[in-house]
Amino acid sequence: MKVGLYFGSFNPIHIGHLIIANHLVENSDLDQIWFVVTPHNPFKKKASLLDNYQRLEMVFLATKDYDKLQPCDIEFNLPQPNYTVNTLIHLKEKHPTHDFSIIMGEDNLKSFHKWKNYEVILEDYQVYVYPRISEGIVETQFTNHPKISRVDAPIIELSSTMIRNSIKAQKNVKPLLSPEVWRYIDEMGFYE
Repeated sequence: MKVGLYFGSFNPIHIGHLIIANHLVENSDLDQIWFVVTPHNPFKKKASLLDNYQRLEMVFLATKDYDKLQPCDIEFNLPQPNYTVNTLIHLKEKHPTHDFSIIMGEDNLKSFHKWKNYEVILEDYQVYVYPRISEGIVETQFTNHPKISRVDAPIIELSSTMIRNSIKAQKNVKPLLSPEVWRYIDEMGFYE
């Protein structure tokens, strides 16, 4: 089985994440996409994150009606801060028959050379890159790399940061979230 790994803090997961993941799984050779909820991104401040299990719950709520999309908490039990290369090793040990790939936005491709052991990742894993309008076409050392595929996916300019800031400012973000995620955030009073 070919599984695309969509890493993120998903703080919160929004319809942009779902649109991109669903588009990729329906229009590529991927059989499933797993939303890998990241406990702590080494490049981000941890203080702004909701609890790991609250974010995992939001991913579960957002994906429960999609057969090919699912949450993944593999990183919760790995030493922190964790790196993608370690996650890939653990996933391969746990699911030796699966063929894993990485999904990332064009903005992340610019800093991919800063990832721990990125050369090792590119030796063993395919990377699917979806477009981001704010970045335009990014020319990097990876532009013609055989393991990196640019995918034609809808360009979604939503961010979890913008959603959190809008909630804090008491703006209506209901259309930007799946109904279950919006209800959960509203009931729990998150980001207020």
